[in-house]
Amino acid sequence: MRRFARTLGAAALAVSVVAGTAGWASADAQTAVTGPPPGSAAWRADTTTAGRPLPDPQTASPAEVAAFFAGLDAGRQRQLVLAHPLVVGNLDGAPLPLRYEANRLAVTATGKARYASLGALGRHVLAFDPRGRGQVAEVFGDLESAGHVAVIVPGSDNDAASHDAPRKPATGPAGMARALRAAAGPDTAVVAWTGYTTPVGMGLDAADGRLAEAGAARLVRFTAGLRAVGAPAPALFCHSYGSVVCGLAAHDTDARDIVVYGSPGVRADDVAGLRTRARVWAARGPSDWIADVPNVEVAGIGHGADPTSPAFGARRIPADDVQGHTGYFAPGTRSLAAFAAIANGAAR
Repeated sequence: MRRFARTLGAAALAVSVVAGTAGWASADAQTAVTGPPPGSAAWRADTTTAGRPLPDPQTASPAEVAAFFAGLDAGRQRQLVLAHPLVVGNLDGAPLPLRYEANRLAVTATGKARYASLGALGRHVLAFDPRGRGQVAEVFGDLESAGHVAVIVPGSDNDAASHDAPRKPATGPAGMARALRAAAGPDTAVVAWTGYTTPVGMGLDAADGRLAEAGAARLVRFTAGLRAVGAPAPALFCHSYGSVVCGLAAHDTDARDIVVYGSPGVRADDVAGLRTRARVWAARGPSDWIADVPNVEVAGIGHGADPTSPAFGARRIPADDVQGHTGYFAPGTRSLAAFAAIANGAAR
């Protein structure tokens, strides 16, 4: 009876303190943005621009999308970008240059100041969805020619508006991606992927798996899209609640490495429970408050075992010089050096 009471107490504590990145904001429940991109109805109805039926954004696989675009000349491809920028920009498997161009058009078309910087020349926005709080994926480096690819999967309180907002250096999705690219070298492209609806603050959304499940499905499709355009199998770097997303996606993605840091758990008891061929790595700094989150899962609340525990079986990443919950990519840290070696294929 005492053990049961302790478990219930731990679960209650998990509800109150499991959170993502920086936010101690209000615990508003979020509605996950799922399904095909905006504009899909008009895309499906378009039977003239490409001279043939267009692949359904919801049901066509990224490989099928890639094959469709390979059969179009440059003029037809360009017409689709101009007619359907929100679809082309978010269509996994479409050629990368077309997606970059389409997303510049889509960002500009929103007319919203909070997104304006994403449309600047020289930025490579691989996905942009303005629905809800907004989702975005941005590439740092040359994804078309890179020998190695890394994908940053962030945690709570991240969206399209905050993706590259001013904050402490080497934190936030874009900041982590820039730091990793600089450390890993020019042959590594890094994608900052805020491609799912993240929790806000410290409410129930951060303690259960509902948003992570929706995010995992989107992450699996995104990585399949990378494969469809010939990119190398990625290393996933998954922070805080983002590690829950990666844990749920692990079985279905072809990632070569999965790195979780500042993680509340990945909804698996051990590495074997992830059912992945990827190498699994884990890091937690000595002052990261995530260590105070109970590693329990009761009635869907909490995210399970501590990935840094010996029993979990992940490869440990040195993080003794990491400060706080978001300091893993700070220049000069042992964690960043280890992350860079994983990203560029040097780690063994």
